[in-house]
Amino acid sequence: MATIEGNVSEADFELGVTLGTGSFGRVRFATHKANQNCYAIKMLKKSEVVRLQQVEHMLSEKNILKTLSAEPHPFIVNLAATFQDPRYLFMVLEYIVGGEFFTHLRKAGRFDNSTAKFYAAHVVLIFEFLHLKDFIYRDLKPENLLLDSTGYLKITDFGFAKRVAFKTYTLCGTPEYIAPEVLLNKGHGKGVDWWTLGILVYEMLAGQPPFVDDDPMGIYQQILAGKLNFPRYIDRNVKALIKKLLLADLTKRYGCLKAGAEDIKKHKWFSDLNWQHLVEKKLPAPILPNVSGASDTSNFDPYPDSIEEPSIPIYSGNDPFSDF
Repeated sequence: MATIEGNVSEADFELGVTLGTGSFGRVRFATHKANQNCYAIKMLKKSEVVRLQQVEHMLSEKNILKTLSAEPHPFIVNLAATFQDPRYLFMVLEYIVGGEFFTHLRKAGRFDNSTAKFYAAHVVLIFEFLHLKDFIYRDLKPENLLLDSTGYLKITDFGFAKRVAFKTYTLCGTPEYIAPEVLLNKGHGKGVDWWTLGILVYEMLAGQPPFVDDDPMGIYQQILAGKLNFPRYIDRNVKALIKKLLLADLTKRYGCLKAGAEDIKKHKWFSDLNWQHLVEKKLPAPILPNVSGASDTSNFDPYPDSIEEPSIPIYSGNDPFSDF
Protein backbone atom coordinates (compact mmCIF):
# COMPACT_ATOMS: atom_id res chain seq x y z
CA MET A 1 0.00 0.00 0.00
CA ALA A 2 1.55 3.28 -1.12
CA THR A 3 1.62 6.42 1.00
CA ILE A 4 -0.64 9.29 -0.02
CA GLU A 5 1.55 12.04 -1.39
CA GLY A 6 1.21 15.79 -0.76
CA ASN A 7 -0.86 17.63 1.81
CA VAL A 8 -3.82 15.65 3.08
CA SER A 9 -6.90 16.79 4.99
CA GLU A 10 -10.23 15.35 6.14
CA ALA A 11 -11.86 16.87 3.03
CA ASP A 12 -9.93 14.35 0.86
CA PHE A 13 -11.92 11.46 2.37
CA GLU A 14 -15.45 10.18 2.42
CA LEU A 15 -15.82 9.03 6.05
CA GLY A 16 -17.84 5.89 6.73
CA VAL A 17 -18.75 3.76 9.75
CA THR A 18 -16.82 3.56 13.02
CA LEU A 19 -14.65 0.42 13.13
CA GLY A 20 -13.50 0.76 16.73
CA THR A 21 -13.25 3.16 19.67
CA GLY A 22 -10.58 3.86 22.28
CA SER A 23 -9.63 6.27 25.06
CA PHE A 24 -8.67 9.09 22.71
CA GLY A 25 -11.09 8.76 19.84
CA ARG A 26 -12.18 6.32 17.18
CA VAL A 27 -11.17 4.51 14.01
CA ARG A 28 -13.39 5.13 11.00
CA PHE A 29 -13.64 3.51 7.62
CA ALA A 30 -12.83 6.01 4.84
CA THR A 31 -12.54 6.18 1.07
CA HIS A 32 -10.02 8.50 -0.52
CA LYS A 33 -12.01 10.62 -2.97
CA ALA A 34 -9.22 10.90 -5.57
CA ASN A 35 -7.73 7.38 -5.63
CA GLN A 36 -10.87 5.52 -4.38
CA ASN A 37 -8.75 3.36 -2.07
CA CYS A 38 -10.16 2.24 1.29
CA TYR A 39 -8.45 3.24 4.54
CA ALA A 40 -8.99 3.10 8.29
CA ILE A 41 -8.57 6.57 9.78
CA LYS A 42 -7.58 6.79 13.42
CA MET A 43 -8.98 10.06 14.83
CA LEU A 44 -7.42 11.06 18.13
CA LYS A 45 -8.82 13.90 20.25
CA LYS A 46 -5.93 16.23 21.07
CA SER A 47 -7.57 17.32 24.36
CA GLU A 48 -7.80 13.66 25.52
CA VAL A 49 -4.27 12.82 24.38
CA VAL A 50 -2.99 15.77 26.45
CA ARG A 51 -5.25 15.04 29.45
CA LEU A 52 -4.09 11.42 29.58
CA GLN A 53 -0.45 12.48 29.07
CA GLN A 54 -0.05 10.47 25.89
CA VAL A 55 1.50 13.12 23.61
CA GLU A 56 4.86 11.34 23.53
CA HIS A 57 3.20 7.96 22.82
CA MET A 58 1.22 9.40 19.89
CA LEU A 59 4.23 11.08 18.30
CA SER A 60 6.23 7.90 18.83
CA GLU A 61 3.48 5.76 17.24
CA LYS A 62 3.45 7.99 14.17
CA ASN A 63 7.26 7.91 13.81
CA ILE A 64 7.51 4.15 14.32
CA LEU A 65 4.75 3.43 11.78
CA LYS A 66 6.36 5.83 9.33
CA THR A 67 9.69 4.01 9.70
CA LEU A 68 8.07 0.58 9.35
CA SER A 69 5.94 1.60 6.35
CA ALA A 70 9.12 2.60 4.48
CA GLU A 71 10.06 -1.11 4.50
CA PRO A 72 6.67 -2.85 4.67
CA HIS A 73 6.29 -6.19 6.43
CA PRO A 74 3.44 -8.43 5.20
CA PHE A 75 2.02 -8.76 8.74
CA ILE A 76 2.22 -5.12 9.89
CA VAL A 77 -0.43 -2.50 9.09
CA ASN A 78 0.95 0.32 6.94
CA LEU A 79 0.60 4.04 7.50
CA ALA A 80 -0.45 6.02 4.39
CA ALA A 81 -0.54 9.59 5.77
CA THR A 82 -0.97 11.75 8.89
CA PHE A 83 -2.55 15.16 9.29
CA GLN A 84 -4.26 17.25 11.96
CA ASP A 85 -6.89 19.91 12.45
CA PRO A 86 -7.44 22.14 15.52
CA ARG A 87 -9.06 19.31 17.52
CA TYR A 88 -7.88 15.99 16.09
CA LEU A 89 -4.81 14.05 15.01
CA PHE A 90 -5.50 11.77 12.04
CA MET A 91 -3.58 8.63 11.09
CA VAL A 92 -4.54 7.16 7.71
CA LEU A 93 -3.91 3.42 7.90
CA GLU A 94 -4.25 0.51 5.52
CA TYR A 95 -7.79 -0.91 5.85
CA ILE A 96 -7.81 -4.58 6.89
CA VAL A 97 -11.14 -5.98 5.77
CA GLY A 98 -11.40 -9.23 7.80
CA GLY A 99 -12.03 -7.59 11.17
CA GLU A 100 -10.49 -8.05 14.62
CA PHE A 101 -8.79 -11.35 15.37
CA PHE A 102 -10.42 -11.02 18.83
CA THR A 103 -13.91 -11.36 17.25
CA HIS A 104 -12.92 -14.54 15.36
CA LEU A 105 -11.37 -16.05 18.52
CA ARG A 106 -14.41 -15.26 20.66
CA LYS A 107 -16.74 -16.68 18.01
CA ALA A 108 -14.75 -19.94 17.96
CA GLY A 109 -14.41 -20.03 21.78
CA ARG A 110 -10.93 -21.48 21.36
CA PHE A 111 -8.76 -22.59 18.48
CA ASP A 112 -7.48 -26.05 17.66
CA ASN A 113 -3.75 -26.73 17.74
CA SER A 114 -3.04 -26.07 14.04
CA THR A 115 -5.05 -22.79 13.92
CA ALA A 116 -3.25 -21.46 17.01
CA LYS A 117 0.09 -22.49 15.50
CA PHE A 118 -0.62 -20.71 12.20
CA TYR A 119 -1.42 -17.42 13.95
CA ALA A 120 1.30 -17.71 16.61
CA ALA A 121 3.84 -18.07 13.79
CA HIS A 122 2.78 -14.68 12.36
CA VAL A 123 3.51 -13.04 15.71
CA VAL A 124 6.93 -14.74 15.95
CA LEU A 125 7.88 -13.24 12.57
CA ILE A 126 6.48 -9.81 13.48
CA PHE A 127 8.47 -9.67 16.72
CA GLU A 128 11.63 -10.99 15.07
CA PHE A 129 11.35 -8.20 12.47
CA LEU A 130 10.61 -5.45 15.03
CA HIS A 131 13.36 -6.55 17.41
CA LEU A 132 15.97 -6.50 14.63
CA LYS A 133 15.11 -2.80 14.30
CA ASP A 134 15.25 -2.34 18.11
CA PHE A 135 11.50 -1.79 18.44
CA ILE A 136 9.53 -3.45 21.21
CA TYR A 137 5.78 -3.69 20.69
CA ARG A 138 4.57 -4.13 24.32
CA ASP A 139 0.84 -4.40 23.64
CA LEU A 140 0.11 -7.81 22.12
CA LYS A 141 -3.52 -8.93 22.62
CA PRO A 142 -6.18 -10.36 20.27
CA GLU A 143 -7.78 -6.88 19.89
CA ASN A 144 -4.61 -5.51 18.26
CA LEU A 145 -4.51 -8.17 15.55
CA LEU A 146 -6.59 -7.98 12.38
CA LEU A 147 -7.37 -10.54 9.67
CA ASP A 148 -6.94 -9.64 6.01
CA SER A 149 -9.19 -10.99 3.25
CA THR A 150 -7.00 -14.10 2.89
CA GLY A 151 -7.15 -14.95 6.63
CA TYR A 152 -3.59 -13.79 7.37
CA LEU A 153 -2.76 -11.56 10.35
CA LYS A 154 -1.81 -7.89 10.48
CA ILE A 155 -0.73 -6.24 13.72
CA THR A 156 -1.95 -2.72 14.45
CA ASP A 157 -1.86 -0.09 17.24
CA PHE A 158 1.72 0.92 17.93
CA GLY A 159 0.78 3.32 20.75
CA PHE A 160 2.96 1.49 23.29
CA ALA A 161 5.76 0.53 20.91
CA LYS A 162 9.17 2.01 21.58
CA ARG A 163 12.66 2.00 20.14
CA VAL A 164 14.80 0.43 22.87
CA ALA A 165 18.25 -1.06 22.43
CA PHE A 166 18.42 -2.40 26.00
CA LYS A 167 15.89 -1.41 28.67
CA THR A 168 12.98 0.93 29.38
CA TYR A 169 10.97 1.50 32.56
CA THR A 170 7.46 2.59 31.55
CA LEU A 171 4.60 0.50 32.95
CA CYS A 172 2.24 -0.26 30.07
CA GLY A 173 0.20 -3.05 28.54
CA THR A 174 -2.98 -5.00 29.30
CA PRO A 175 -3.09 -6.58 32.82
CA GLU A 176 -3.43 -10.22 31.64
CA TYR A 177 -0.47 -9.78 29.27
CA ILE A 178 2.01 -7.87 31.47
CA ALA A 179 5.39 -9.55 31.98
CA PRO A 180 6.76 -9.96 35.53
CA GLU A 181 9.77 -7.71 34.86
CA VAL A 182 7.38 -4.86 33.94
CA LEU A 183 5.44 -5.34 37.20
CA LEU A 184 8.65 -5.40 39.24
CA ASN A 185 9.84 -2.22 37.50
CA LYS A 186 13.30 -3.74 36.99
CA GLY A 187 13.53 -2.30 33.51
CA HIS A 188 12.38 -4.34 30.53
CA GLY A 189 13.34 -4.95 26.94
CA LYS A 190 12.46 -7.20 24.02
CA GLY A 191 11.72 -10.11 26.36
CA VAL A 192 8.30 -8.63 27.24
CA ASP A 193 7.10 -9.35 23.71
CA TRP A 194 8.05 -13.03 23.97
CA TRP A 195 6.19 -13.26 27.29
CA THR A 196 3.06 -11.81 25.64
CA LEU A 197 3.39 -14.37 22.82
CA GLY A 198 3.20 -17.12 25.48
CA ILE A 199 0.02 -15.54 26.89
CA LEU A 200 -1.54 -15.24 23.41
CA VAL A 201 -0.79 -18.87 22.48
CA TYR A 202 -2.35 -20.02 25.76
CA GLU A 203 -5.42 -17.79 25.22
CA MET A 204 -5.91 -19.06 21.65
CA LEU A 205 -5.89 -22.68 22.85
CA ALA A 206 -7.77 -22.32 26.17
CA GLY A 207 -10.18 -19.51 25.30
CA GLN A 208 -8.85 -17.30 28.08
CA PRO A 209 -5.41 -16.12 29.31
CA PRO A 210 -3.59 -18.20 31.96
CA PHE A 211 -3.81 -15.49 34.63
CA VAL A 212 -7.33 -14.12 35.16
CA ASP A 213 -9.06 -12.28 37.99
CA ASP A 214 -11.72 -9.57 38.28
CA ASP A 215 -9.16 -7.39 40.02
CA PRO A 216 -5.92 -6.43 38.19
CA MET A 217 -4.01 -6.84 41.49
CA GLY A 218 -5.16 -10.47 41.60
CA ILE A 219 -3.85 -10.95 38.06
CA TYR A 220 -0.48 -9.37 38.98
CA GLN A 221 -0.13 -11.67 42.01
CA GLN A 222 -0.74 -14.71 39.78
CA ILE A 223 1.78 -13.48 37.20
CA LEU A 224 4.45 -13.03 39.88
CA ALA A 225 3.63 -16.43 41.43
CA GLY A 226 4.06 -17.89 37.92
CA LYS A 227 1.92 -20.97 38.46
CA LEU A 228 0.58 -22.32 35.15
CA ASN A 229 -2.36 -24.69 34.86
CA PHE A 230 -3.08 -26.23 31.49
CA PRO A 231 -6.36 -27.76 30.27
CA ARG A 232 -5.86 -31.48 29.59
CA TYR A 233 -6.49 -31.24 25.85
CA ILE A 234 -3.50 -28.93 25.19
CA ASP A 235 -0.81 -30.60 23.04
CA ARG A 236 2.39 -31.41 24.99
CA ASN A 237 4.68 -29.67 22.49
CA VAL A 238 2.85 -26.37 22.73
CA LYS A 239 2.68 -26.74 26.51
CA ALA A 240 6.48 -27.05 26.53
CA LEU A 241 6.84 -23.92 24.37
CA ILE A 242 4.41 -21.85 26.50
CA LYS A 243 6.42 -22.82 29.59
CA LYS A 244 9.62 -21.63 27.88
CA LEU A 245 7.98 -18.29 27.00
CA LEU A 246 6.33 -17.70 30.37
CA LEU A 247 9.54 -17.86 32.39
CA ALA A 248 10.19 -14.94 34.75
CA ASP A 249 13.93 -15.66 34.44
CA LEU A 250 15.05 -13.75 31.33
CA THR A 251 18.26 -15.77 31.10
CA LYS A 252 16.07 -18.81 30.32
CA ARG A 253 13.05 -17.33 28.49
CA TYR A 254 12.82 -18.35 24.83
CA GLY A 255 13.35 -15.41 22.49
CA CYS A 256 15.81 -13.82 24.95
CA LEU A 257 18.63 -16.34 24.53
CA LYS A 258 21.59 -16.11 22.16
CA ALA A 259 19.68 -17.59 19.21
CA GLY A 260 16.78 -15.13 19.69
CA ALA A 261 13.62 -15.98 17.73
CA GLU A 262 15.33 -19.05 16.20
CA ASP A 263 14.79 -21.02 19.44
CA ILE A 264 11.06 -20.51 19.00
CA LYS A 265 11.01 -21.14 15.25
CA LYS A 266 12.95 -24.39 15.68
CA HIS A 267 10.79 -25.61 18.57
CA LYS A 268 9.09 -28.98 18.13
CA TRP A 269 5.64 -27.38 18.03
CA PHE A 270 6.57 -25.57 14.81
CA SER A 271 8.38 -28.55 13.23
CA ASP A 272 5.73 -28.99 10.50
CA LEU A 273 5.47 -25.26 9.64
CA ASN A 274 7.16 -23.84 6.55
CA TRP A 275 8.23 -20.34 7.64
CA GLN A 276 9.11 -19.17 4.13
CA HIS A 277 5.73 -20.25 2.78
CA LEU A 278 4.04 -18.35 5.61
CA VAL A 279 5.82 -15.08 4.71
CA GLU A 280 4.92 -15.61 1.06
CA LYS A 281 1.29 -16.33 2.04
CA LYS A 282 1.41 -19.73 0.36
CA LEU A 283 -0.17 -21.66 3.25
CA PRO A 284 -3.96 -22.11 3.39
CA ALA A 285 -5.36 -19.97 6.24
CA PRO A 286 -7.52 -21.77 8.81
CA ILE A 287 -10.01 -18.87 8.98
CA LEU A 288 -11.34 -17.23 5.84
CA PRO A 289 -13.31 -14.08 6.66
CA ASN A 290 -16.54 -13.59 4.78
CA VAL A 291 -15.66 -10.59 2.60
CA SER A 292 -17.71 -9.17 -0.30
CA GLY A 293 -15.12 -6.63 -1.46
CA ALA A 294 -12.45 -4.11 -0.45
CA SER A 295 -14.98 -1.77 1.16
CA ASP A 296 -16.86 -4.43 3.19
CA THR A 297 -17.12 -3.42 6.89
CA SER A 298 -19.37 -6.29 8.03
CA ASN A 299 -16.53 -8.05 9.91
CA PHE A 300 -16.33 -5.16 12.39
CA ASP A 301 -18.83 -4.75 15.23
CA PRO A 302 -21.21 -1.83 14.67
CA TYR A 303 -20.60 1.26 16.86
CA PRO A 304 -22.94 4.18 17.39
CA ASP A 305 -21.74 7.38 15.75
CA SER A 306 -20.37 9.90 18.21
CA ILE A 307 -22.01 13.22 18.80
CA GLU A 308 -19.32 15.75 17.97
CA GLU A 309 -18.94 18.94 19.96
CA PRO A 310 -18.32 22.12 17.96
CA SER A 311 -14.80 22.44 16.62
CA ILE A 312 -12.72 24.61 18.95
CA PRO A 313 -8.93 24.78 18.93
CA ILE A 314 -7.54 23.71 22.31
CA TYR A 315 -4.26 25.62 22.19
CA SER A 316 -3.06 29.14 22.39
CA GLY A 317 0.71 29.29 22.27
CA ASN A 318 2.83 26.19 21.67
CA ASP A 319 1.08 23.26 20.05
CA PRO A 320 2.72 20.02 21.33
CA PHE A 321 1.59 18.34 18.08
CA SER A 322 3.52 20.58 15.71
CA ASP A 323 5.69 17.55 14.78
CA PHE A 324 2.73 15.33 13.91
